[in-house]
Amino acid sequence: MMMTILRTWARLSGGKSKMWLLPFSIAAGFVGFIVMILLVAFWIWMIIDCAKRKFRNDVEKIIWIVVIVFATWLGSVVYFIVVKCLNPHGVYRR
Repeated sequence: MMMTILRTWARLSGGKSKMWLLPFSIAAGFVGFIVMILLVAFWIWMIIDCAKRKFRNDVEKIIWIVVIVFATWLGSVVYFIVVKCLNPHGVYRR
């Protein structure tokens, strides 16, 4: 299996002159995969937190869920900073 990958890499790179890049390419792919998994986990965590958190009204909760779902990791980071960090206990209904 590994030899097949090495031969394919050598054929696509035009020879063995760039074989030293293969370990770095594999490592970069692995790191990218781990970062992607962490971002998806963070995104799901923010969706669950938003769904469980008490807001002043339901419209505010729906707006935050829409922002998190459609803006994915960027919306999750904004929600984390604006709501979770600045107001950790949530706003209770009166």
